[in-house]
Amino acid sequence: MGDWAIRVKDLRKQYPGRDGPVDAVSGIDLEVPFGECFGLLGPNGAGKTTTVEILEGLNQPTSGEVEVLGLRWQDDEAAIRERIGVTLQETRFPEKQTVYEMVRLFRSFYRDGLEPHEVLERVSLEGKANAYVEQLSGGQQQRLAVAVALVGDPVLLFLDEPTTGLDPQSRRQLWDVIRDHRGRGRTTVLTTHYMDEAERLCDRVAIIDRGKIIALGSPADLIARLGGEHIVEFALGGEAPAPVPSSFAGLPTVLAARAEGDGFALTVGEPHRAIPALLDHLDDEGRHLARLTTRQVSLEDVFVSLTGRHLRDNEPEEPARDGSGRKRRRGRRG
Repeated sequence: MGDWAIRVKDLRKQYPGRDGPVDAVSGIDLEVPFGECFGLLGPNGAGKTTTVEILEGLNQPTSGEVEVLGLRWQDDEAAIRERIGVTLQETRFPEKQTVYEMVRLFRSFYRDGLEPHEVLERVSLEGKANAYVEQLSGGQQQRLAVAVALVGDPVLLFLDEPTTGLDPQSRRQLWDVIRDHRGRGRTTVLTTHYMDEAERLCDRVAIIDRGKIIALGSPADLIARLGGEHIVEFALGGEAPAPVPSSFAGLPTVLAARAEGDGFALTVGEPHRAIPALLDHLDDEGRHLARLTTRQVSLEDVFVSLTGRHLRDNEPEEPARDGSGRKRRRGRRG
């Protein structure tokens, strides 16, 4: 089966465009060991969705090598599908089917797997076994989507934005499911827009932007590379023109300065030195604070440092397509 749950070398994907081919993925190299929870982070249009679809066997690469569980999609499709589980960004089930019926149906697709009652216990839906899908909350429907992905007892689980739009309690319930899967020695590939989610769940993350991996490592390592441990965010009052961020770069222990919304964000090593110096600087300039907060550096700050924008900035949605280049309607695929 090989040493890696996933191995990708020089992965590339092009789509036809009006002005010539469009590169969605531009030479990605990636290795994910067994037993790891691995995160893929990137804005819409970065190539993240295309990469995941190729790994899931839902899309074909233009070139490059892709191995999943030591196997290749072009040679071993049936064997790979028996051993993976997939949850897409949006899953729609027949509303008049019960939860138990849906899990039992998906269990029939696999030669081996879990009993329906067992997988419902894993996702805390055993009390909803006889409920119709239409009676479930959004969080419960998402856990049902994860249940049908788990019912084949997959060695490798793909979760594409599993908690988007869920309330905090539902998110944490799904976090417990992901932790349980990892605790059983299985591998998870998670895509997410939530930085706290990646920091809490993932052993390593890859940040993808414009079709390339621009950073790879554990959340702690990536945060440490930024240099500072704290972010000082502030806004200024008054009618005077806003200063340029570089005017704050020379303050004690300030490692980076950037504009942030209606204010500024400073990456600092020692807040107890940087903040008094900031206040003195503003006083000398005749400016006053409208607000000031401090927080720990996060993966979001790493992304902003690398790309100059936030992960959830509004960008064109990356096209979901099948292997022929046609737009692919999202649905549940085993």
